[in-house]
Amino acid sequence: MKQRTPSEVATLAGGCFWCIEAVFREIDGVERVVSGYTGGVTVNPTYEQVCTDTTGHAEAVQVTFDPAKISYRDILEIFFSIHDPTTVNRQGADMGTQYRSAIFYHDHRQKAIAKDVVEELNESGQWAAPVVTEIEPFGKFYSAEEHHQDYSSKHPERAYCQLVISPKVDKFRKHWARRLRRQTTT
Repeated sequence: MKQRTPSEVATLAGGCFWCIEAVFREIDGVERVVSGYTGGVTVNPTYEQVCTDTTGHAEAVQVTFDPAKISYRDILEIFFSIHDPTTVNRQGADMGTQYRSAIFYHDHRQKAIAKDVVEELNESGQWAAPVVTEIEPFGKFYSAEEHHQDYSSKHPERAYCQLVISPKVDKFRKHWARRLRRQTTT
């Protein structure tokens, strides 16, 4: 009997967590995606507190994935393709430390892979400016309020979903079609 590979967790911040979550929910091998807050000092922060830009937390996602189906490196390569890692504390019109680009590594292997990917991106010239993504040790993750979970699926009619999230997801689908979760018909 074949032993199942244990799941792995990646904790990533790349602007609004709704956008990052919407993409990672579509990836084959991803088992769970939770929006939340990490990297700050306030215990059990609320969305309203994080939006004040005083808690130190970033809007982030925790991605639980099957490393037998998708590697941590692949997770990071997708992450870097769906946000601008060259802007400090900003993604599009969203500004503040809560929108920073950051990787919160869970072990030394993840740290080494993250550093390698950032170095490769900087050497590749893919971005006109250097990658400023912070690589920080993981501390504590606080799940966001329930109404923030799977936001784009629950509210596709909202302007932010149509104007910001949907184009990002569409771009992801075109570039990463081989990574999409297979759709099943019932």
